[in-house]
Amino acid sequence: MSLPWQGKRKVEPISPEKNRLTMRDLAGKHSPWVILLSIGMFIGAWQLITTWRDYPAFILPGPRLVAERFVRALADGSLLRHSGITLLEVLLGLLAGSVSATALGYLLAKSRLLERLLSPYLVASQAIPIVAIAPLLVIWFGPGMASKVLICALIVFFPVLVNTIVGLRAVPDNLRDLMRSMRATRRQVLRYLEIPAALPIFLGGLRIGATLSVIGAVVGEFVGSDRGLGFLINVGRGQYDTALVFVAIFTLVAMALALYGLVVSLERRLLAWRNASNHFRETL
Repeated sequence: MSLPWQGKRKVEPISPEKNRLTMRDLAGKHSPWVILLSIGMFIGAWQLITTWRDYPAFILPGPRLVAERFVRALADGSLLRHSGITLLEVLLGLLAGSVSATALGYLLAKSRLLERLLSPYLVASQAIPIVAIAPLLVIWFGPGMASKVLICALIVFFPVLVNTIVGLRAVPDNLRDLMRSMRATRRQVLRYLEIPAALPIFLGGLRIGATLSVIGAVVGEFVGSDRGLGFLINVGRGQYDTALVFVAIFTLVAMALALYGLVVSLERRLLAWRNASNHFRETL
């Protein structure tokens, strides 16, 4: 006996082959071997350029010199110490920027009047480069961690804000009408409709914010700091220790990739219901 919404179409069980394909799609199509091959090609091209052009080490050090400098920085503890400080600034700034942007984005999505009042200021704030106002923030809030966290929060704020507004306004009106007909409270609408519907778009903004927050921390450390990876880059540049500059840059890249991967992993976990429902519809 078939259910009314099934019609006469027979629902077949999911075969192991289809299940493996679905899990591969959820995990991503990029094999670790492809990533390792890409890294190997990059290092090979880098070594080829340094050997062919015979650049001095203070202009372009080879991969071996950078690896040796990485080991030395790791052994004396300087790399871990400065990386930990930068990571803390990034995480605090990302948290502060995301929470404040989400709260304001919800208010703007609900009130057109508030959006008209604040939109010119929000857009104008993005027209000012963060590098231009970073010195002011360091002067006002001091060269400590507070100014770095604030710079990170400011650079994260706008993309998360925009995606929050777009996600909340993308909720279908017929679903809102359904919740209204069921006499759902505002909290229930937010929990069971608006958050699940806006979550994919919001997490897309969080991906961007996670990588931008690393830039914000480094900009703040460039302007005024005595610790952090940005400070380490300044030290390497001042001492013509270009290998140290490369070590700090690669550490920042690894940090940004790790944060991006964390958001992607969070997205897969939180949106597993959507992927499961899409797969179920495809099997019908």
